[in-house]
Amino acid sequence: MAATRARVQRRPVHGVLLLDKPLGLSSNQALQKAKWLLRAEKAGHTGTLDPLATGVLPLCFGAATKFSALHLDADKTYQATLCLGVTTSTGDAEGEVTGRQPVPAIDDAALEAVRQRFLGSITQVPPMHSALKKDGKALYEYARAGIEVERAPRDVQIHALKLALALTQQAQSAIEIEVTCSKGTYIRTLGEDIGKALGCGGHLSRLRRTATGPFAAADCVTLEALEAMDEAQRLAQLRPPEALLPGHTPVTLAGEDAGRFLSGMRRRGSWADAPQVAVFGEQPRALLGTAHVKAGELIPSRLLSPAEIQQILEAAA
Repeated sequence: MAATRARVQRRPVHGVLLLDKPLGLSSNQALQKAKWLLRAEKAGHTGTLDPLATGVLPLCFGAATKFSALHLDADKTYQATLCLGVTTSTGDAEGEVTGRQPVPAIDDAALEAVRQRFLGSITQVPPMHSALKKDGKALYEYARAGIEVERAPRDVQIHALKLALALTQQAQSAIEIEVTCSKGTYIRTLGEDIGKALGCGGHLSRLRRTATGPFAAADCVTLEALEAMDEAQRLAQLRPPEALLPGHTPVTLAGEDAGRFLSGMRRRGSWADAPQVAVFGEQPRALLGTAHVKAGELIPSRLLSPAEIQQILEAAA
């Protein structure tokens, strides 16, 4: 008879964990593992990474989940290896080989010409193997059933792009890619399109996210390291919920104004108009929520509960 796993006693945990997602796990599997290790009641992530991708995956716990959607718009930086001459059904090493072509001689001038083509605003057709939905169903579900559906092209921004020749262990030509891009950019599609532009096609054999918004891989912790820590050390890895609000204008409210704001009431003041505001209580200093300012009015958006604020203060004490 199999041993029964001990039931984990969940508790309120608030903050952001910067996880270096390992190869082979889905974003949700990594999230559930971290949630179990922290014994957290509530958790979510700020956008997914494919199982074959590694790197920066911010995980939100408790009150921080209220602001997770704000991070979806953040620019991302990736490093990838593009194997040339072989195309696959998924655009990466997980798919079936769909074609092989000889790889032409590629020099620095050819690479630079291709790099220039993919800088700035470009148009991508979302891949069939993606979580984008069509009629309420993810595209990858259609793909697994052998059905291809029409996808509307989308405009994305490539802010920075580096291409360099490399050699794989099999001595096949490969390109090392480093790209900083806007939300909604499919790196597998970018790799496929670069392969087409070089005249031989290609697929990604490696993909790593090295930064998302203000968060970098050097700031992340692995699941293995988290597992080796004691409970206090794990909790110490959490950043406060306001870590998700780096571009927000800070506004501090005193006593009565803070309480009224927390109850959802607008406050008036001499603030300049601002689309994104992080509102803090004065004593003790604590995040109350987000808002925007229009014509001198501070208008609440997402609010923390008094219980969440108290728990965050107690954890920081």
